[in-house]
Amino acid sequence: MQEIEPFYNWEKYYIASQDPKSPFFEVEYSITEYTNSIYGYYIHPLWDFIGSETLWAKILYVDYQLNFAVIAFFGEWNDALHNDIMHLKRNVVDQMTAQGINKFILIGENVFNFHGSDDCYYEEWFEDVEDGWIAALNFRYFVTDEWKKYMIDSYINYGGTLDIEAWRTYSPVLLFKTVDELIIRRLN
Repeated sequence: MQEIEPFYNWEKYYIASQDPKSPFFEVEYSITEYTNSIYGYYIHPLWDFIGSETLWAKILYVDYQLNFAVIAFFGEWNDALHNDIMHLKRNVVDQMTAQGINKFILIGENVFNFHGSDDCYYEEWFEDVEDGWIAALNFRYFVTDEWKKYMIDSYINYGGTLDIEAWRTYSPVLLFKTVDELIIRRLN
């Protein structure tokens, strides 16, 4: 697990630890010391702690003019035991929405499991973005199957055309424009 590192090719455009508006502003990383773990397995030190024992994140890009953010996730999304959505909402999303971010692209190819609970934090997040949206790209089918059971699909758009395998080849703004067009088509 320590070899799965966050996508870093967009660092020429944005680095969360250098953004004064970021929840991870001035976080310092050591790529030689592996101290963070999930279930006793060390994880790459560039993943950011959001307050959960099992879910870690990395803000890959934020654009305050277009009001969007791209966030990658790693680990197990466990709302049942660790209330991961609460940690994500309170420690990351709330700070971003306060800065005007109302469109979120969530990258989930490194989320290996999901355990649901209630949907109140998802509903609150959905209400907070008002004219925006929350889109999830490349989450595994068994994760999205669980999302359906807990009706999270009422708040987060995912699947179908939003499974953009080659998202890493896009620039952040091109990815945003592509997802935005797909969401608009779905709403119409």
